[in-house]
This record gives sequence, structure tokens and C-alpha cells, in this order.
Amino acid sequence: MDKAIATMLANLQKNTGKSLEEWVTVVRAQNFTKHGEIIKFLKTEHNFTHGFANLVAHESLQSHAAALAETTDLVAEQYKGKDGLWPVYQKLMAEIERFGDDVEVAPKKAYVSLRRNKQFALIQPSTKTRIDIGINLKGVAPTGRLEASGSSNAMCSHLVRIETVEDVTPEVIGWLRQAYEIA
Repeated sequence: MDKAIATMLANLQKNTGKSLEEWVTVVRAQNFTKHGEIIKFLKTEHNFTHGFANLVAHESLQSHAAALAETTDLVAEQYKGKDGLWPVYQKLMAEIERFGDDVEVAPKKAYVSLRRNKQFALIQPSTKTRIDIGINLKGVAPTGRLEASGSSNAMCSHLVRIETVEDVTPEVIGWLRQAYEIA
């Protein structure tokens, strides 16, 4: 994970000509107070990809759970001893980032919250071999792999269990996109 962050920071410098610290200075000069404002600014005014914009936004705001070092630690801690799940998480995030400019990724201690105007999903490595995806699709009947969440998380109406990259199917991404669109 440290190597992935180092690569991302190096690529930010290589692709934009500025370091993370320089981009934080640019963003802070705009006096933004919201994550989504920063994302929009970087993507529209500076042609950032969502991943780089998200990185700079988190560092610029220095929110406790989202500051770069803390974010790295939070996600790293979630996947410590669960190395086989890291590619699954990466695949999910790559697909989710395609939804739109306004996806906010907010790592917590035990899971990663995905927000738009409100939380639409969360990704949680629940065991050493399984990621649980909580999805907020109130009013949608559970079917097949899309289970009712029950008492697992009151903030999500449904649960999908994922064990391998192959489990990240178009159907799963469709449910996540549907939740994103109504958030």
C-alpha cells in the first residue's frame, strides 16, 4: 500500500508538474470548504482525474479521517492481514470512480464510506476473505446476491458479499450506480 501511495504521489508530480504540497496551496487559495467543490475545481479547471482530485481534496481539507497520512493508515489498517482483498477493493474503487465527479471517498476506521449528496454505499473488509458492500437502495426488493442488510449496518438497506475480483460483476456495479444516482 505504501508503494501505491508513493506511485500516486510521483504520478501526480509527473502528470501535473506540481507536487501535492503545491496543489494544496493552489486549492487553499480558492477558500473552498467542501470536498465536492475542490473535486469539481480540479477536474474542470485543471483536467484532473478523480483519483488525483480526491487525493488533493483530502489533503487540502485535512479532515481527520481523510488527511493523506491518516487516510493511508485507515485503509492500510483495514486490509492488514487481508492482502488477497486489496485487488478486490481496487477494482471496486476503479469502477465507482467512473460514476461521476461528485463521488466522495471517506475512509473510516472499519470501512470506506462512499457519498454523493448522502452516503450511497460503504466497502468493508469484514473477514480475511470477504468484503461486504453496504448499499443504500431503500425500496428495492432484495434479490439473489443483493441481500437485505438486516442489522449489519443501519445506514444501508442492502448487502452484497464479495470474495474475489471476479465477484465484482456488472450486476454489482449496477446496484452501486443505482444507489449513487439516487443519492
